[in-house]
Amino acid sequence: MTGLLEGRVALVTGSSRGVGRAVALRLARDGAAVAVNYRRESAAADEVVGEIVAAGGTARAYQASIDDEVAVEAMVESIGHDLGAVDLLVNNAGSASRGFDVATTTRKEFESLLNVHALGPIRLIQLVLPGMRKVASEPGGRGDIVMISSNTTTSTPPNSAPYTMAKAAMETCIRTLAQEERPHGIHANIVAPGLIATEMGRRLVSASRGTDIAELDASSPFGRVCRPEDVAGAVAFLVSADSGYVTGQRLVVDGGGVTAAVF
Repeated sequence: MTGLLEGRVALVTGSSRGVGRAVALRLARDGAAVAVNYRRESAAADEVVGEIVAAGGTARAYQASIDDEVAVEAMVESIGHDLGAVDLLVNNAGSASRGFDVATTTRKEFESLLNVHALGPIRLIQLVLPGMRKVASEPGGRGDIVMISSNTTTSTPPNSAPYTMAKAAMETCIRTLAQEERPHGIHANIVAPGLIATEMGRRLVSASRGTDIAELDASSPFGRVCRPEDVAGAVAFLVSADSGYVTGQRLVVDGGGVTAAVF
């Protein structure tokens, strides 16, 4: 436990596994009390909470699908009661599109991905902003909002439009938010990874190449595919005192290269 984020309350959406899990563990290690959000995997969320508590940290699990406004409102209220006002929000929860081209993708899928990656996170931001502004206005206070995006918003690979479009929409919102909330002491930034060695990454590689993701290590930058901990490290920097003059930025975590065929 480093204590770098001592006294802060973090909410990490989709943090029962993958990137969200790594971010939750890292923020807890740095001293934040962490609200571990999950949609269905309660046992996995409890494991994350257990690991944080065993290491001497504070964490609780909260169930809510990010595109369910009623559930999200209830979650924010519960976190405020249990841990205090959220002053560090990491919007990570998401899902992949089904791999159709634009010509054959249904309106329903476009709407679904927009709800999960943009409209739902925007509503969550609206709910936590009043408390975040209050915390940030106090002496030594600060607020942080980090969006986990993707390098696909610039590489735009084929058969990814619902996902890429939704992520790009949210990136635009975050950049706008950074300017609007700067007077309130709130930082808003984007972390945009490439392919990551998570369960979602494994499925995508299997579907697109018919291989195991581990087979890509040798041909990847620095001899390995990006790990969830790499993304967590980028988040930890953006919410730390070292980034006190950083907001409205997009930090790409892809080893310096984009592989447009795999997303």
